[in-house]
Amino acid sequence: MLPHSFLLHALMIYLDNAATSFPKPEPVYQALDRFARTALANPGRAGHRMAVQAEGTLDQGRHLLNQFFRGEAPQRWIFTLNGTDALNLAIKGLVQPGDHVVTSDLEHNSVSRPLRALERAGVITLTRLESEAGYLDPAAVAKALRPETRLVVLTHAANVLGTVQPIEAIARIVRQADSLLLVDAAQTAGVVPIDLKTTPIDLLAFPGHKALYAPTGVGALYVGPRARPRPWREGGTGGDSSSEVQPEEYPYFLEGGTPNVLGVAGLIAGIDWVNEQGQETLRRHEIALLTRVVDWVEAEGAAIGWRIAGRWDPETHVAPLSLVPPEGLSPSDLGGILDSSFDIAVRPGLHCAPYIHRRLGTFPDGTIRLSPGPFNTPDHIDALLKALTEITAGVV
Repeated sequence: MLPHSFLLHALMIYLDNAATSFPKPEPVYQALDRFARTALANPGRAGHRMAVQAEGTLDQGRHLLNQFFRGEAPQRWIFTLNGTDALNLAIKGLVQPGDHVVTSDLEHNSVSRPLRALERAGVITLTRLESEAGYLDPAAVAKALRPETRLVVLTHAANVLGTVQPIEAIARIVRQADSLLLVDAAQTAGVVPIDLKTTPIDLLAFPGHKALYAPTGVGALYVGPRARPRPWREGGTGGDSSSEVQPEEYPYFLEGGTPNVLGVAGLIAGIDWVNEQGQETLRRHEIALLTRVVDWVEAEGAAIGWRIAGRWDPETHVAPLSLVPPEGLSPSDLGGILDSSFDIAVRPGLHCAPYIHRRLGTFPDGTIRLSPGPFNTPDHIDALLKALTEITAGVV
């Protein structure tokens, strides 16, 4: 008999994939179980075969990432704890006193908080660009650049709105200005192809636990040849132990401490699965499900007070979609009702991105964010829409 907890989650309609994808593809679970049982040793810290196998998994992961994103070299891929860790590693390793940094109101707190802290400390000056209906204008980026602009930090797709930014055009503008571009690909890695050979992105940060289907606790930072961040975390590297400071060889220069090699094993399996399915196929599935929601809002939901936050364009959109509920129905209450009464998991609130909610006029209550994944079905969406209709009828 299946345990109660398994049955509970099997019955849940999970629409919070923008936070963490669930469930994972079966090959990921299999890879995690196999690696944990056979090779979960400390990579590079010993000469025995399990340690060598663990180190080989890290090497395999770097090669796979380099192929997937078409980077310069495998050693330029730094394994991190998550996307937040990767962004902090880049931001705090690069900026110096007197630098100017450009960012936007679309950013997750993983970008906004370290930049705001540096600004408040007087280390940098900061320009925060305003988006329009969830999109940035490349011309506004160009206008914001100064001779002292060291870094431009932008999301590839807004985690609140799912709007994919024109990062190719922005990257060319930043490169022409001889500034560095750091892209937060948390919502696009795995569903929107990113080609580092054709798009001049200097640093790319993302977690593994979203659309690359790895477990939590693993992410990556790509460091291109124009960037040379200082080590933010120093410690053991498994080699060159005699050096008094962090060895300058990549990836070890930025990768102190024992990495989450089990997570990397899951990341490899997740990327392999994405490659088998096709990134555009996965995105199109999610967009088809979201289209059902948009159609409901336009046909029925708007009449009872529902609206979509940001501009809906299926060609430049990924899974996150935020709904603004009718007057008198708070996102937090709605999320609780969906969870407890309908077994539907969504994400209410500010989604760690307060600046865009201020811009949208949805601060401080936020929105209801739904984000389908590859294992959701039209029936799941129909159940959500039926629940929203029923709840609204009882309140409005």
